[in-house]
Amino acid sequence: MFFINGSEKMRIGYDAKRAFNNTSGLGNYSRFVISAMARLFPHHKYCLFTPKQSSRFRSFYPQNPKVSVIEPTGLNAKIPGFWRVFNQLSDIKKHQVEIFHGLSNELPVGLAKAGVKSVVTIHDLIFLRFPELYKPIDRLIYKRKFAAACRQADKIIAISEQTKADIIHFFGTAPEKIEVIYQDCDPVFHVAPEPEFQESVKRRYALPDNYLLCVGTLEKRKNQLQLLQAWHQSNSDLHLVFVGRTTKYAQQLHAYISQHKLADKVHFLPYVAFNELPAIYRLATIFAYPSVFEGFGIPILEALNCEVPVITSTGSCFAEAGGEGSKYVAPDDLKGLANAIREIYQNKTLRLEMKKLGLTHAQKFRPEKTIAQMEALYQKVLAE
Repeated sequence: MFFINGSEKMRIGYDAKRAFNNTSGLGNYSRFVISAMARLFPHHKYCLFTPKQSSRFRSFYPQNPKVSVIEPTGLNAKIPGFWRVFNQLSDIKKHQVEIFHGLSNELPVGLAKAGVKSVVTIHDLIFLRFPELYKPIDRLIYKRKFAAACRQADKIIAISEQTKADIIHFFGTAPEKIEVIYQDCDPVFHVAPEPEFQESVKRRYALPDNYLLCVGTLEKRKNQLQLLQAWHQSNSDLHLVFVGRTTKYAQQLHAYISQHKLADKVHFLPYVAFNELPAIYRLATIFAYPSVFEGFGIPILEALNCEVPVITSTGSCFAEAGGEGSKYVAPDDLKGLANAIREIYQNKTLRLEMKKLGLTHAQKFRPEKTIAQMEALYQKVLAE
């Protein structure tokens, strides 16, 4: 068990809505923080505030008396969105929370006046960098919510240096108010599944022997059409496997596949069980993440932990996630991406070196390092 000996006990509150209900990146981050804090620092008291609990995620955290789940009651249960923003404060005070952490870009109203210290994690400001990808009403809501949280919080956690730079640029926040603390991927990616399990996953999804893997929602910003075209131009005998939720953008991929008669070599897996995803990574020959912009890019880290060579984009946060062992190509460089796919596939020695360097880089994100930083930040905020 790892924890900082002698650190003061704290009563920590978390916005756990997405931890209990979301399968997306915000849900994964929330579960990562809560479960790792409770495991590595068991002497603190943890209050998890959520409007409801999905049965899928009821037991993601250590089950012990130090962790409590708080849901709205009475009229608040009928208007959980209002409770979460405005009336949650009464429950936060009732449970004597000393520091509240908004894990997904927002904070309840009135924490400072109630004497409750606060930290907020800002994941990205993509809606400001690429406004054309969002509805006007969504942009307005996000901007107000994110900006208010940054003003209100005693400290801001940015999940990458890129996100920190964006907070400073778009909101004019003082740099010293922001601390970059990385997140790790889920521990399920740290350990190789048994060979028998991997083989069963391969059969279940009819996966080919050699394939290029891409994980992420099929959407314009993720740039999968560029990957499809580059893979086609690479003239390799690799198959291409996409794992991720489908949007209208997928129609462009299917049109290209139909035009070039590639259906027998391109595979779409809109949904896979989470515990099967590490096997799909480890069975891949190469992983590609050609996104235009991200706050961090957790699939990159998942791939590195699964010992798969990674190709990703230049710019944004990608070098932070990918480290020196990954291959970087400009997101609009079709020829460069095709060449990278071809080069890595044809060079086994290069693939082995990329795997080794990638796994070493992945150790930087282990919770024993990142969550220790977060706990120290909480202590610092309470001491100020």
